[in-house]
Amino acid sequence: MSGDFIPFALPEFDGQELQEIEEVLQSGWVTSGPKTTDLEREFRSYVGAPAALALSSGTGALHVALASLGIGPGDAVITTPLTFCSTVHVIEQLGARPILVDVERETLNIDPARIEEAVATADPALSPGPRVRALLPVHLYGHSCEMDSILEIARRYELAVVEDAAHALPAEYRGRRIGALQGEEDVPRVACFSFYATKNMSTGEGGMLTGKPALVEEGRVWALHGISRDAWRRYESTGSWFYEVVLPGFKYNLSDIQAAIGLVQLRKLPAFQARRREIVRRYHEALGKFEELELPVERPEVGHSWHLYVIRLNLDRLFISRDQFIEELRMRNIGTSVHFIPVHVHQYYRQKYGYSAEDFPVAYREYQRIVSLPLYPRMTDDDVERVIGAVAEVVEAHGVRTNHSSSS
Repeated sequence: MSGDFIPFALPEFDGQELQEIEEVLQSGWVTSGPKTTDLEREFRSYVGAPAALALSSGTGALHVALASLGIGPGDAVITTPLTFCSTVHVIEQLGARPILVDVERETLNIDPARIEEAVATADPALSPGPRVRALLPVHLYGHSCEMDSILEIARRYELAVVEDAAHALPAEYRGRRIGALQGEEDVPRVACFSFYATKNMSTGEGGMLTGKPALVEEGRVWALHGISRDAWRRYESTGSWFYEVVLPGFKYNLSDIQAAIGLVQLRKLPAFQARRREIVRRYHEALGKFEELELPVERPEVGHSWHLYVIRLNLDRLFISRDQFIEELRMRNIGTSVHFIPVHVHQYYRQKYGYSAEDFPVAYREYQRIVSLPLYPRMTDDDVERVIGAVAEVVEAHGVRTNHSSSS
């Protein structure tokens, strides 16, 4: 093995974040306060959203969003099996029924045609069961879903749309950033972002909800114990000690310490994205020659955030499995991951709903051949070349002979 281990992901922090944290600690206000308000304002401006609410996680944003829409027992939410489990957990936690539908082969995002079928099948007028109230598309890896089709389905069936945008900052769809959510749209719609350690901007843990002001303000109440005013308003110089609990809320507020980090990260985001795109360009250029690999796509109407760079192995051209491929890269000191193990094959969902692996054949088949390569701004040019070199070595050692290998 040559060279130090290259982790799959690392956040990018420096003295600017430390300075902002120090200022917050010296201010004496460390929970949700002025820095959190500043982050909400700057994030709202950055994505072009009508309103924004800072939260302690992307999962919290999803939970608050569904609660604000009144999702609960007797309701169903349609989403994808190819996502992190939290996307589906929040539906379960509210007592609603997750309905999974398969994904598009090209992007691995939820397939609008399968959504249409699921909505019609779940219509209580045609068959007994929960009533579909919302669609929960996931912008997987940072590539936008086909939102025109999804919104059209939502309009026809009078459904809400909750976008899982954990990977999608600063992705675009038809020239507008994910999360912009035009105020005049006739579909109840919100977007949920994550600032987890591996995300394109990070606060360690954190998230953001964007949408129309009325929905976001409803979410603000849900996010802090269901009380009628938040802590900053109660304890500022003009505030009142009195508050009232109006619903059984959660504890999902973001602290000013985290918000201070987020403000710096948001301002760095354009530079972070430029570096991500440069790494993607180099990966495309170097790995595109291998017939053993299928590279990720970026459709013309989409601006990819490149949160993840996920290759797919053409296993009919390799003499090793996906898991062996990952182990070969590990032996060369390259960290990788798999995004994701489909929700329907996890024990809880498999046992509760009786799923089998082949119930969603595209998601399950593609899962068995996906590998996420390192992609983050801290990677040096040498790191990138080492990843490329390791992938090439494994392919050439274990792949079917092609022109590129026989002539090398």
